[in-house]
This record gives sequence, structure tokens and C-alpha cells, in this order.
Amino acid sequence: MEYSETTRRALVDSAVELFTERGYAGTSLDEIARAARVTKGALYHHFGGKQALFEAAFEEVERRVTERISSMIADAGDPWTRMLAGLSGFLEVCLEPSYQRIVVQQGPAVMGWECWREAEERSTYGMVRLVVGQLIEQGEIEPLPLEALTRVVYGAMSAGATTIAGSPEPRTTSEEVGRCMERVMAGLRTSGTAAAG
Repeated sequence: MEYSETTRRALVDSAVELFTERGYAGTSLDEIARAARVTKGALYHHFGGKQALFEAAFEEVERRVTERISSMIADAGDPWTRMLAGLSGFLEVCLEPSYQRIVVQQGPAVMGWECWREAEERSTYGMVRLVVGQLIEQGEIEPLPLEALTRVVYGAMSAGATTIAGSPEPRTTSEEVGRCMERVMAGLRTSGTAAAG
């Protein structure tokens, strides 16, 4: 069982690396098996084909992102500071080649938009909902409907990620997206907290 899990992990790690470097169309299963130092038969034992392996690579990238941002949020103080820390972490992630290539650029095309959206929501959406919920509960922002507000904030973040990934100057664009997102969130603050902060 342990050997089987090690094999699967090697395949997923190799897939993340090669899909990031060459894209979905430019990567073959033979190359992934070779990079993972396993047979193609072992690959098919774990994955039904190239798309299944891409989806596993996608989930792995998202898992790393979620863990990283969650730890940044956990180390921050009050809900507003946690939101700013989470936003900062997200913008850093948007500069990473694996996130740009696998999640933002190729995910919707390879997985289909609906499947991609569901996969995205299983990972980062829950985190955004939690942070927005805490901001409302603590009176930091206006008590708007949680689900609707989370969708709006999450949609803005997704659009920001796409803008950064498609930019010829991603770092500059990331800073611009960050300023805009902070301004939008500041606009939601209640008058008491806005005056205090």
C-alpha cells in the first residue's frame, strides 16, 4: 500500500512539473511515467488517462495553495488582518507558474468549465466564505447576505488571477489587483471600523 501511494505521489508531482512546463497538449503520458521513474502500466493502474492525471495535478496544486493561505490566515490577528493576509497570500500564489498554467489557464479548457468551477470551489471558495463570514460576524463589514457577498468577492479574486496569469508583467498586475481588491473590501467596512482602521 505504501509503495502504491509513493508511486501515485511520484506521478502527480511529475505531472505538476511537466504540465506547468509544457502544458497539457505538450505533455505525454510516456514523459510523465519516465519522469516519475515508473512504467506506463503503473501509471494506468492509478489513472485512467491523461485527463485524470491532469485533474490530480490540479487538485495537488490547489491543495498546496489552500494549505499555504490557511497558515497565513491562521497566523494573523483580527478578521480584517486575516483577510489582508489571505489576499496577500493569494496574490503571491497567482505569480506561481504551476498555479497560473494548471489552475487558471488550462484548468477550464482541459476539465470543462463546470467541472473546473466545482473543483475550484471545493478548495479556495470555502476559505473565502469563512473569512467573509468572520468579517460580517465581527462587524468589520456591512452585514450583507453571506453567500452572495462571498460569490462577488470570490469572482473578483478569480478575475484577478486570470488577469495576472495573462499579463506580460504579472508582478505589476498583481500589485494593481491587490490595490483594487483592498479598496473594494475597504468600501464594505462599517463606518465605525473604517474610522478606527
